[in-house]
Amino acid sequence: MAMGLGMRGTGWREYLKSSGEKPHLTWSLLRRVMEYARPYRLKIAAMLLLILGTAGLALLTPLIMRHLIDYIIPSGDINQLVLLAIGLLLIPSLSGVFRVWQRKLNAQVGEGVTYDLRMAIYEHLQRMSLRFFTNTKVGELTSRLNNDVLGAQNAISSTIINTATNIIQSGGVLAVMISLEWRLTLISVIILPFFMLASWRLASRLRDLSRRHMESNAAMNATMQETLTIGGALLVKLFGRVGEEVDRFGERAAGLRDVGVNRAVMGASFMVIIGLISAVGTSLVYGIGGYLVIQKAFTVGTIVAFGAYLGSLYASLQGLANNPVEFATSVVSFERVFEVIDLPLDIEERADPLVLTNVRGELVFEDVSFAYGASAGRLLSEVRRYGQIENVTAAMSGDEPAEPVKPAGEEEAKERDADENDDHAEIEREGAHHQARQLALEHVSFSVEPGKLTALVGPSGAGKTTLSYLIPRLYDPIEGRILIDGHDLRDVSLASLTAQIGMVTQETHLFHDTIRTNLLYAKLDANQAEIEEAAKAANIHEFIVNLPDQYQTIVGERGYRLSGGEKQRIALARVILKDPRILMLDEATSSLDSESEALIQEALKRMMTGRTSIVIAHRLSTILAADQILVLDRGRIVERGTHDALLALDGLYANLYETQFHGNRLDSLLDGPNSPRAGKP
Repeated sequence: MAMGLGMRGTGWREYLKSSGEKPHLTWSLLRRVMEYARPYRLKIAAMLLLILGTAGLALLTPLIMRHLIDYIIPSGDINQLVLLAIGLLLIPSLSGVFRVWQRKLNAQVGEGVTYDLRMAIYEHLQRMSLRFFTNTKVGELTSRLNNDVLGAQNAISSTIINTATNIIQSGGVLAVMISLEWRLTLISVIILPFFMLASWRLASRLRDLSRRHMESNAAMNATMQETLTIGGALLVKLFGRVGEEVDRFGERAAGLRDVGVNRAVMGASFMVIIGLISAVGTSLVYGIGGYLVIQKAFTVGTIVAFGAYLGSLYASLQGLANNPVEFATSVVSFERVFEVIDLPLDIEERADPLVLTNVRGELVFEDVSFAYGASAGRLLSEVRRYGQIENVTAAMSGDEPAEPVKPAGEEEAKERDADENDDHAEIEREGAHHQARQLALEHVSFSVEPGKLTALVGPSGAGKTTLSYLIPRLYDPIEGRILIDGHDLRDVSLASLTAQIGMVTQETHLFHDTIRTNLLYAKLDANQAEIEEAAKAANIHEFIVNLPDQYQTIVGERGYRLSGGEKQRIALARVILKDPRILMLDEATSSLDSESEALIQEALKRMMTGRTSIVIAHRLSTILAADQILVLDRGRIVERGTHDALLALDGLYANLYETQFHGNRLDSLLDGPNSPRAGKP
């Protein structure tokens, strides 16, 4: 029993040293931790009573054995022998009932704390702005929700209970041992420092092996994650690297195997040596105690009782030595949990926000400026955790980078949004001209009338997507204000605002679920007729009904089982089902085949009718249909007007028209039946 507790404590010390964490305990932090225990105080009190009862029952068995050996057996009292034998059976039975009951209460407390913490974190993360997610690794969020929450709950459901158990058990055992024979008690305690010194020395070597094991496991997991996802598997097959990847995985799996063997041998050696040290204490007690029995100092039953108490004493004292480390480790996890909960919100609602009703769809930008910079106080700190995939900096080569790597979220944000500033923007040069700058948007002012179409055009990185993100308050401007029907967006409730806005982005995201579930995300109570009507409006219904499972078809990870055009039309159907008053589209039809593009354009035309629409235009047909065109460059509106008026200016728009829009393919589209010129003189 003592050896088991020693190993458990070693694991916690291993975690602290290998992770480089230095627990910092303060009264304010401890009080906050205890606040999470407050709802479960009655259950915790009941557990302490059960622990007291279990510990008391454990003290009875050695005393019964002593009485049997010293008095009952020598006297030949059969009746007393039967009663004590029954007692030896009832004690573990009752103790077992107490332990099961205690385990149930402990699980209720532990799982309850886990639920409370996870809900607090998840709810807060859902309220964070897009800025936070573009600067934070998904793996770190997962660790906060899983590993750190589980570590934190140990402070309440495990460490406190273990500490109470060890205190009660060690105190009770010592009291009984001293009452029986103080000299043997002194011998038992003298051996304890040697026991703990050997435990710590051996634990250091075991800790190093465990760290190497976790690092090897992380490297192997990283290889699996990189090569067994859809994109990774496709890349491996296209480049014919199946053999190389099998060999690479084999090398890492072999390394993990070898370290695992060494770790197992060292662990067994640890247990043997700790067992030998425990045996030294036991042999001294029995040796010296036996001599004292021969000298008639006390009875044989006293030695037998001492032998039983000795293992319990070593186990409880060793546990007490480890409990502070366990608690400090749990508090480290609590600090990480609290860091998430305490993150300030970029996008906050007023105490009594305005709820939008009967929205007309008028939008006004008044001298709006915006920058993407994120302060350190609004992001999570970097934490190194051994054994987790996100800690492997070079998943394939296994090499450490010469220079620090930028956060993954920042790189992903740059790929997603070429409109961000010099930390995020993709720089495109035409001669000396580029889009790198401090402000993503600078003094932008314009208005959109209800039911009208506004097209945004400009070079990549000019600020078009950024501008569209400000309307649903994915970000807030640093200067100026944005109005909807005359109301500042900051005064409007977020729920009523997002209910009036439908947005289709370039990167279509579908959940790994059925087509029906993905569509229902727009309107949870929609019936099948409404779903099909939206799908027909998006020109995707015929495709869906010809699938074997129709609307119950699983779309795969991120919709990977569908083509780009199919995913986009499902995304359009989802927005149509929402039926928003304001529509925002980042058209991404340039990479689609002609048939998909024509179907999407036809759906878009029906969709924009009667709605206030803001479209980041990639096609000339959309631009020609616009009521106004805003030309952005380096975060500013440099030109505005209709297509013909802007061409007459012979400025940036005219240059974009010549280089990006003008061509035989687009001219043919303009002459097609679905073109904006159709039916016009």
